Amino acid sequence: MQLDEIKISRAIIESYSKKLVKAMDVDVAIVGAGPAGMVCGYYLAKAGKHVVLFERKLSVGGGMWGGGIMFNEIVFQESSKKILDEFGIRTRQFEKGYYLADSIETVSTICSKAVKAGLKIFNLLSAEDVMIRQKRVSGLVLNWSAVQMANLHVDPITMRAKFVVDATGHPAEVARIIEKKSGIRLNTKSGKLMGEQSMWAEVGEKSIVKNSKQVCPGFYVCGMCANAVIGGPRMGPIFGGMLLSGEKVAKELIRKNY
Repeated sequence: MQLDEIKISRAIIESYSKKLVKAMDVDVAIVGAGPAGMVCGYYLAKAGKHVVLFERKLSVGGGMWGGGIMFNEIVFQESSKKILDEFGIRTRQFEKGYYLADSIETVSTICSKAVKAGLKIFNLLSAEDVMIRQKRVSGLVLNWSAVQMANLHVDPITMRAKFVVDATGHPAEVARIIEKKSGIRLNTKSGKLMGEQSMWAEVGEKSIVKNSKQVCPGFYVCGMCANAVIGGPRMGPIFGGMLLSGEKVAKELIRKNY
């Protein structure tokens, strides 16, 4: 068979365009493809929800790839092992209550299982704004990450979602947009972003799950973003809370039966 470059180009453009059009009106839109965002998307997709995830970078996985100080071993506590087992990720016990996993296997497996469950991931797309209707977050304003990086004056597109989840980690990118531009009071002590505190793994791992919830109408936070918004310590290179927070938000959204 003789290959035709035009057919190759058409295949990419036509297929991607159809996929993107289907992502314009969904049940849940997640921003940030770290472990919390992908786990959240996995459980939602598994439950039959129309869920999409937008990641501004080329690769998914957030900070999980590098483990701690670029040693690609990651630690999980006992309470999160059930999620690793569900994904089929191999673990090794280090000491009682502490489990190790290979970060490369963990990220790639979570991504693969989430996509196979029905999650649609769009990389290189950034959420530069939100859509607010009647004081409720009801969608995202998207642009190519390269447009932002090059500081080009190119207008974005808008997509609609019944719920939006911010899983952008430490920057809490979507929550900051809402705070700055919408006038909506967030469900925090101050009504604004509280900011993350210095590292304390024990407290941070507990608070990240507690803080993963709805913080204004139509808008949830999970992963490290939850502690950045509601106020809690960072936890460093232990990742169980990330998985548990993604699972928690997904199950709360599923229970809403929207």
